Amino acid sequence: MSARRRTALTIAAAALILPAAVGCSALDKALDCVETADAIATSVSKLQEAVSTATEDPAQAREALDDIDREIDSLGDKSDNADLSKAVDDLGAGVDNVRKSIENGDATPDISPVTDAATEIGKVCTPG
Repeated sequence: MSARRRTALTIAAAALILPAAVGCSALDKALDCVETADAIATSVSKLQEAVSTATEDPAQAREALDDIDREIDSLGDKSDNADLSKAVDDLGAGVDNVRKSIENGDATPDISPVTDAATEIGKVCTPG
């Protein structure tokens, strides 16, 4: 086989393989986003439960906030989507505010910014 033919075949193979690899990478990121959004939703549900009993067990609320922080860190590396970045930033700010409220003795902190941002992350990460 001539060198030109081998080069042409190599280029053709690369042209076929490269888009598939890039497509898989995008699909992997989307799946990671969905999985992390689901984990955040679970953590936010735990936070809602913990806040309802924060006067009895403030450690439970702090643990739920820590879980959300871990998910935020995980999600931050999985997308370059501007809407997702904003929702993640909003979620982080909401978590910080709830944490400060609990530390300052607020028995019923406002968690609506956290739930709103988590809902937005769910929308951004849901395919379709």
